[in-house]
Amino acid sequence: MTDTRGSQPQYEGYATGPLPGEREPAPGPSGPYHPPQAYQAPGGGTQGGQQRPGQGGGGTLGGAQATRKPRTGARTTPRTRKARLRVAKADPWSVMKVSFLLSIALGICTVVASAVLWMVMDAMGVFETVGGTISEATGSNESNGFDLQSFLSLPRVLIFTSVIAVIDVVLATALATLGAFIYNLSAGFVGGVELTLAEDE
Repeated sequence: MTDTRGSQPQYEGYATGPLPGEREPAPGPSGPYHPPQAYQAPGGGTQGGQQRPGQGGGGTLGGAQATRKPRTGARTTPRTRKARLRVAKADPWSVMKVSFLLSIALGICTVVASAVLWMVMDAMGVFETVGGTISEATGSNESNGFDLQSFLSLPRVLIFTSVIAVIDVVLATALATLGAFIYNLSAGFVGGVELTLAEDE
């Protein structure tokens, strides 16, 4: 049999060139693709072994900024920080508790101080001397006069001082609580007491 179709055209372009719908590659030497950089590399570095354009003096500028000397005459002394605060309100309950404990401590100190003072005066003979003078001044032929030593004995002094300490506890607690209420009322009008606090360095 003989082929009657004749010679057929050769489509060699499709074998060696791009397919239909594809772009032809740009002419030039092929190499790795380097995407554009948004920021310059520090110290004038290169990308892919090639220095980018416009970065010829980048290394010098970065080195100058890195070795910049501090300003002369700069302030080196530490600065003390201050804060201005205002006591706007005092809690009456907390004031009452604190004043109660403080008044109890003050009452105990008063009793102990009275006992120590009595013993010192008795050791110095003050009661005996003053008591003898008072008994001679108030005495008569029928009576010996007023006995100061028996009246100012240590038990009586401690009892009297304890009563004073209890009254002091009650009064101090009540007055401190009332003072807290009065302070809150006055702080509502004038804003309270302002304090300036400084940090100690």
